[in-house]
Amino acid sequence: MITLFDPNTDIDLGTPARDSQVQVTLNIDGRSISVPEGTSVMRAAALLGTTIPKLCATDSLEAFGSCRMCLVEIDGMRGYPASCTTPVSEGMSVHTQTPKLATLRRNVMELYISDHPLDCLTCSANGNCELQTVAGQVGLREVRYGYAGENHLADLKDTSNPYFDYDPSKCIVCNRCVRACEETQGTFALTITGRGFESRVAAAGGENFLDSECVSCGACVQACPTATLMEKSVVELGQPERSVITTCAYCGVGCSFRAEMKGDQLVRMVPDKNGQANHGHSCVKGRFAWGYATHPDRITKPMIRKHINDPWQEVSWDEAVTYAASEFRRLQQTYGRDSIGGITSSRCTNEETYLVQKLVRAAFGNNNVDTCARVCHSPTGYGLKQTLGESAGTQSFDSVMQADVILVMGANPSDAHPVFASQLKRRLREGARLIVIDPRRIDLVDSVHARAELHLALRPGTNVAMLNALAHVIVTEGLLNQAFIDARCEGSDFARWSEFVSRAENSPEVLGDICGVAAADIRAAARLYATGGNAAIYYGLGVTEHSQGSTAVMGIANLAMATGNIGREGVGVNPLRGQNNVQGSCDMGSFPHELPGYRHISNEVVRAQFEQAWHVTLQPDPGLRIPNMFEAALGGSFKGLYCQGEDIAQSDPNTQHVTAALSAMECVVVQDIFLNETAKFAHVFLPGSSFLEKDGTFTNAERRISRVRKVMEPLGGKADWEGTVALANALGYPMNYQHPSDIMDEIASLTPTFTNVSYAALERHGSLQWPCNAAAPDGTPTMHIEEFVRGKGRFMLTGYIPTEEKVNTRYPLLLTTGRILSQYNVGAQTRRTENVAWHGEDRLEIHPTDAESRGINEGDWVGIGSRAGQTVLRARITERVAPGVVYTTFHFPESGANVITTDNSDWATNCPEYKVTAVEVSRVYHPSEWQKRYQAFSDEQQHLLDERRQARAAGTKAEVRR
Repeated sequence: MITLFDPNTDIDLGTPARDSQVQVTLNIDGRSISVPEGTSVMRAAALLGTTIPKLCATDSLEAFGSCRMCLVEIDGMRGYPASCTTPVSEGMSVHTQTPKLATLRRNVMELYISDHPLDCLTCSANGNCELQTVAGQVGLREVRYGYAGENHLADLKDTSNPYFDYDPSKCIVCNRCVRACEETQGTFALTITGRGFESRVAAAGGENFLDSECVSCGACVQACPTATLMEKSVVELGQPERSVITTCAYCGVGCSFRAEMKGDQLVRMVPDKNGQANHGHSCVKGRFAWGYATHPDRITKPMIRKHINDPWQEVSWDEAVTYAASEFRRLQQTYGRDSIGGITSSRCTNEETYLVQKLVRAAFGNNNVDTCARVCHSPTGYGLKQTLGESAGTQSFDSVMQADVILVMGANPSDAHPVFASQLKRRLREGARLIVIDPRRIDLVDSVHARAELHLALRPGTNVAMLNALAHVIVTEGLLNQAFIDARCEGSDFARWSEFVSRAENSPEVLGDICGVAAADIRAAARLYATGGNAAIYYGLGVTEHSQGSTAVMGIANLAMATGNIGREGVGVNPLRGQNNVQGSCDMGSFPHELPGYRHISNEVVRAQFEQAWHVTLQPDPGLRIPNMFEAALGGSFKGLYCQGEDIAQSDPNTQHVTAALSAMECVVVQDIFLNETAKFAHVFLPGSSFLEKDGTFTNAERRISRVRKVMEPLGGKADWEGTVALANALGYPMNYQHPSDIMDEIASLTPTFTNVSYAALERHGSLQWPCNAAAPDGTPTMHIEEFVRGKGRFMLTGYIPTEEKVNTRYPLLLTTGRILSQYNVGAQTRRTENVAWHGEDRLEIHPTDAESRGINEGDWVGIGSRAGQTVLRARITERVAPGVVYTTFHFPESGANVITTDNSDWATNCPEYKVTAVEVSRVYHPSEWQKRYQAFSDEQQHLLDERRQARAAGTKAEVRR
């Protein structure tokens, strides 16, 4: 086959690729080419390097055939067919350039231009406008039709959306935006209103784009061939001049983006069509919410202070790290080697996380290192390691397109993993069947063209009971894949498990009452999962953040093994990781008991490898987990903490307990980009760097390692990894890396699953999914194909033990928590963007019957009290939650969502039980006592920060006078 252009470039080939083993040979303008059956004539021509004019066609959308610009002549075929909608056939002879075609195309283009503003020189799309380009391609030189007749030039622009404008006067009604909303995003928020000349794009469900059902993913903006839909940043700054491909720093999908620059200024983020996790799609956060990187709140100078009630002093990097190192050494000399520790972040790169745990083990001399992944997916690591042998999901995201049954449990992909959710919904529209197990009526339960066949709205805290009931049906009704079990799993463990789940106590009739779900629905879900074809399970924090989180993960793995739904495409056990590098932070050895690659610190052989590479003697005993650090701090034995990129004062449970522990420490070093809630308790502040300011890698939820590339220089002078290196050197432990690629080389040399990972390999492949080693040099999209990593799969007993957090007459409601589309985690980034237009505060969702019995109306301030504390939020009355259940998000620190969550945790990993808190709700008229104290403390910390700024300004003036 002749191919002049690589289809993996950014060149738009007009229509999507087709996957077929059958090759079709045709002739285009006298040249022969062979393409897969089903390929369009337009794409075949583009592969030859022949450009056929087009306006409605793009290779990210199915062909539509409305613009009539791509007409061609085909021997033996009447008329002038559209090349975008005409498939190739064997022996076809196509002519793309003839005098008749030239006349037809110019005439059509003339009609477009007759109803289009001729302001090209001042238009924001000038230089990047497909209408302008095609007009030049067809040789249009004059327009015979004036503006005397009807036109749309006076149509009003809609500027309501904070990120893009809609100018209907420039719309050519190509339908690309509408089709992108349908095919790519799956929201169906855009439509064409009117008929004929009156046809125009409209956003459904509101008077304008902001108030509509549009989720601002940007697919419509990217699809638009004119300036009809245009980013406000481009309007303001002009067209970008260059681009850098990097990876999004929000959720665990790991979308690839082209950061488009003008000089050193970021103009826009455009999803990379070759991104292997997102395939050119994005969400509102990754596409638009990057303004935080240059927000005025950024702290770009190192600061120190003796006590947290002292003003900050700006110092040099050398002074800051020297002071921090001297304090850490003082603490160890006074209180012992184990009196200090470190916390890594799932928002930082693999390389940065690796260095922090190395710093703790090699320079601090202990294993007191933990990560924020503890509070989200540590049960995933434990549960999957016990059953399957590897602490990670089994599939790639693309695998969902081969699933026949999809079970979503304790996850809300539409809000937390929206790009994957769009792919999932596309598969549902193709016919896959959906089961949702969640206390709330999430969007997937009843979204446009993607509805759940079954919604099991279980009570919070009963996941294990639900999984056991499903397993009971599969075993007792003979729905097992016995051949798979016999070949792939431990027979004795299966026998014990099958006997256990077969007991009457695990039947849906018994456990259904505990879960609050009808036994018939549980049985229907089990039968569908076991017999519906390829069945895939996707789960999230609604599974792991429980006292039995690890047990539930093992229960999910049991179901997959029992039905043979593992080891091929379209099936599997798929944890949806919350933050961008949760998987990577775990891979890099951030837990106190594990070195990189999930190998226990007590293993002498493994430990010896690291000792030889690091030139130190490592401690063989696990160190302190985050909760143990807090307890030790309150007990007086843990005095110093290095916290990079994490905000434990907002994200960890029982906020008052966390802040008391931080207050008890003598040296807290925070490395971050803002003065976050934890930094308010810090004694040393090291300026952090955003993802736009660093090189490295992230590892997403599908084990995909992707490059993060520096777009701009670090505003604080150093990337995060450089700050860690400086601190290590100040402590007397030499680190001499010149670039993050050196760190990855070291990771690869010490981590078996990363052996073949290097920056050069990532450049060649775009990304790699571990394991990536001699056995799998190009990575491993699907795991456990022929055998499990541990050899034989292991069924684990999963007895249901009710949580200690129980409702009673004082606390009769169950609170559960989660995320919302427009905000991210603790909100430090997204709160500093225009995303607050959609979600400007955390609210408490409450069912109408619970609200009515308490005299609560929509928007009322309500007090929420638990055994841990009290806070106040505004009420949102909704049937998305069941009676007896309330729900809130945790994106705003003043909301105090974690003031009321308890310190109950998973039995195996200490992952907090965020999802089950017994509360009472009542109408109130003033903030809680905690909120008053929080506001006073925050105001004081802001004042101390402002004093630093005033001192700096005064120093600058004095310097000028000198």
